Amino acid sequence: MSVVFSVKNEPSALVKALEPFQNNGINLTHIESRPLSEDPNKYKFLVNLEKDDSSEKEEQFQNAIAELREICGKECVQVLTRSDPSLTGKSINAEGEIPWFPIKISELDRFASQILSYGSELDSDHPGFTDEVYRKRRKMFADIAFNYKHGEPIPVVEYNEAELETWRQVFTKLSTLFETHACKEFRNVWPLLVENCDYNKDTIPQLQRVSNFLKDCTGFSLRPVAGLLSSRDFLAGLAFRVFHSTQYIRHGAKPFYTPEPDVCHELIGHVPLFANPEFAAFSQEIGLASLGAPDDWIEKLATLYWFTIEFGVCNENEDLKAYGAGCLSSIEELENCISSKSKKLPFEVDNIVTTPYPITTIQPVYFVAPSFNEAKRKVMEWSQQIPRPFTAHYNPYTQSVELINKRSNCIKMIRDLANEMKTLEDAVMKLVD
Repeated sequence: MSVVFSVKNEPSALVKALEPFQNNGINLTHIESRPLSEDPNKYKFLVNLEKDDSSEKEEQFQNAIAELREICGKECVQVLTRSDPSLTGKSINAEGEIPWFPIKISELDRFASQILSYGSELDSDHPGFTDEVYRKRRKMFADIAFNYKHGEPIPVVEYNEAELETWRQVFTKLSTLFETHACKEFRNVWPLLVENCDYNKDTIPQLQRVSNFLKDCTGFSLRPVAGLLSSRDFLAGLAFRVFHSTQYIRHGAKPFYTPEPDVCHELIGHVPLFANPEFAAFSQEIGLASLGAPDDWIEKLATLYWFTIEFGVCNENEDLKAYGAGCLSSIEELENCISSKSKKLPFEVDNIVTTPYPITTIQPVYFVAPSFNEAKRKVMEWSQQIPRPFTAHYNPYTQSVELINKRSNCIKMIRDLANEMKTLEDAVMKLVD
């Protein structure tokens, strides 16, 4: 549980603001501060609290928050909950509480210990379940990701011959299908990856080198992940143009099948289009829409992600082409998504987010986007329905999320846009007809 509050920049202001927690027996586990951008005379504080679910502690917590609001003002206190089922279906600002989400890119480090399943934990029907060598390798990859921190270089991994052979089979087969099955944006980037990132049948590219390439193209970056993240945490990464990527590879017994994302899926399926500006912006839009959204809306956004980023299909010169990573990294899915055997529906967000889908079998239905820009426009319009008391804006200079929820925030953003328009106007005036 976390609480954000702002106080005037004056002596003893913080001490007074923390008294409600002390008076009610609530321990603080972390505190950090930053100047309040919209008011230079105030500071904003984030405090993490040690809180259990007992009724006694809940009453103490509510008393502390009520006292804090008396001191700081109700509008200056915001409670961030990790996951509060009571909020589902309600207006988020009814009680001033929203699910916690990262503000700074470094806060993505918190997800490292909040994975739903560790990378080495395999189900009994997994192809590598009885392979001890494979399981040890999976644990090694998971440990690398678990210990990774923002700003560090992603450790270089030496893949063994069995892993390289699996990559070789997948890479070779899929490469023959891209010219006829993949969208033009994917086809345009693919040779650049071959040239700059060691994309070839005999080498599994290193995440850091690929991440550097993406950073130069669109500002996207990769960070290793130890296992399966919740939908909320995974989507939050996209808001910062960060993609959580696995490093392990599927088991060689079934090179063309994987029950979970692996390095083939990430590097072959996802990475190419993150180098495309329009697709990168579209992906980030879904991430920004997820920040602070109630649980039921996170489920809708996860479904939207599934039918676009994972299994998206688009029109290209009256032909169907794949842009979803789940299609582009699977031979069977890639052939199915543009064939007449599967059902195609128009890209309408309200229909997409309520459509059920299978996880372990070939997709029976796909939603066809006319273009990435059009898909982004529809997602932005739809996301305005999400019940939250702010609009989330990403600041690439500070790599942080800014909440547009006050008049002063809007004025600042208008001024920034005005400066950008002035630069554009100056450039246009210098153009020669």
